[in-house]
Amino acid sequence: MAMVIMVLLRVIGGLCLFLYGMKVMSDGIQHAAGDRLQRILNLMTKNRFVGVLTGMTVTALVQSSSAVSVMVVTFVNAGLLSLTQAIGVIMGANIGTTTTAWIVSMVGFEIDISALALPAVGIGFFMQVIKWKRRDLGEVFMGFGFIFLGLRFLTDALPELDPAHLEFIRQFSEMGFLSILIGLGVATGVTLLMHSSAATITLTITMAMGGMVNFETAAAMILGANIGTTIDAILAAIGARTAARRTALVHVLFNVVGSVVAVIFFRPLIALVDMLTPGPVDGSGIAAHLAMFHTVFNVMGTILFLPFVSQFAALVSFLIKDKKNEEVQTVRQGYQLQYASGTLQNTPELNIIRAEKEIRDMAGLASSMFARISAALQNLQNAKNKEQAVDALVEEMRDKEEFADEMRVELTRFLIECRRPQLSGHSERKIYQLLRIISDLEDMTDDCCSAALLLERSIKKKLYFKDKEMEALAPYTRLVEDFLAFVREQLGRTITEEQESYAAELENSIDKSRDKLRKMGRKRIESGADVKAELLFIDVVRRIEKVGDYCYNIAGALRRGR
Repeated sequence: MAMVIMVLLRVIGGLCLFLYGMKVMSDGIQHAAGDRLQRILNLMTKNRFVGVLTGMTVTALVQSSSAVSVMVVTFVNAGLLSLTQAIGVIMGANIGTTTTAWIVSMVGFEIDISALALPAVGIGFFMQVIKWKRRDLGEVFMGFGFIFLGLRFLTDALPELDPAHLEFIRQFSEMGFLSILIGLGVATGVTLLMHSSAATITLTITMAMGGMVNFETAAAMILGANIGTTIDAILAAIGARTAARRTALVHVLFNVVGSVVAVIFFRPLIALVDMLTPGPVDGSGIAAHLAMFHTVFNVMGTILFLPFVSQFAALVSFLIKDKKNEEVQTVRQGYQLQYASGTLQNTPELNIIRAEKEIRDMAGLASSMFARISAALQNLQNAKNKEQAVDALVEEMRDKEEFADEMRVELTRFLIECRRPQLSGHSERKIYQLLRIISDLEDMTDDCCSAALLLERSIKKKLYFKDKEMEALAPYTRLVEDFLAFVREQLGRTITEEQESYAAELENSIDKSRDKLRKMGRKRIESGADVKAELLFIDVVRRIEKVGDYCYNIAGALRRGR
């Protein structure tokens, strides 16, 4: 009994070390290629085939289909992906996750892992401590080293068990079709508990190599791991919008229905795998057969379902109805950025895309506020009920400014969460850039609100602006609107030198117009005009000019983020 407990502890320790190695390697790849992964994710919106390729590539790199599926659910919830686009990515993620089985079978058991483990950790550590631009690759080497060590502990631990202790397990694998169902159920439960299909598949391959289970039972356990891995997408969809819950259901249905079909055609599928994989189905050869089974199952499932993506989307839309009055968050409802803090640790570099989308929404809010102020400057004094019109303007501006404040708080918290894991230098600079942009956008909304309060004072105190002043303001506000449109279009990109020069030209034009308008106001004061009204006019001019300043700050941040 004591021997069994010791072996069990060694198996658990080996699995934990293996999973830690997978995480370190995944983090290293993200740090080394975070910006490239972001560009890959932008391909998601092309078509279903590119979506499959994107999901497959990203999952193979981050070594976690759960992380990618959670990210997809989050992106759908945020409006970055449609349901049909997400289906293709989820299918690709299932194919990409098969790389884990191949790493374990081809690298973990076909070579002397003890000769590679410690050297890989040593090389990785050395690459990390020296100062060079590729130091993130050190994490990749260390991750591989820990994976090898974890596999070594697993392969060394199981053979130490007395064969008598394994007899009851072998009996379960010799019960025909019932063994397949038992293996499916056990692996599903284990994966649900560990939240890692990689761990279940690694343990399954190790047990199969040790003779604890036969090939068919191990193959059924791989199917169970595919079902159990959907738990993270389900958890991510709890409390989310309808589209996100539909995406999670897609993941569940795709994996469950695919596994049921695989069980129905289990014998032909096994025969196909045997035909595609050379070598005997025992000893080290069984690892390659199981890796091929995992790959064939997921590839065939994708081929089977990909032509019916639209029908699949219609089915989940029928099963999960739209909520009544479910809309994009309104200003009156307040802003709330939904995300699970723990999931950011899996793909911290990739969540920057989510932040950029929300920041574009914030820029849209600022633009709408300025457009409202610009329209009020031209129309307010001709309104039949000026006080009622200005009261509505101020109430609207205050609501939107409060909404912008909430966005700044939530987005700042989100980006700080993204920074908690160690990030690459590029991503650190990107997050700092986004925090600066958020601050400028929120300040922009403050000045729009201040301009509305100045207009309110003008109406309440009956300090009306002259028609000539309003005519002079029109081209001035159009310049700022053009600058806002330029900034919104460039958010999420790095502007070129030519675009930076264009931003500088806009800023200079706004400054010249500001000086001209101020000079006009001072001349009117000297000619005997109402001093209070003219000073109020100059204050409005200054508030509008500050919006242009914030646009120029954002353009500079986009250039420096290069």
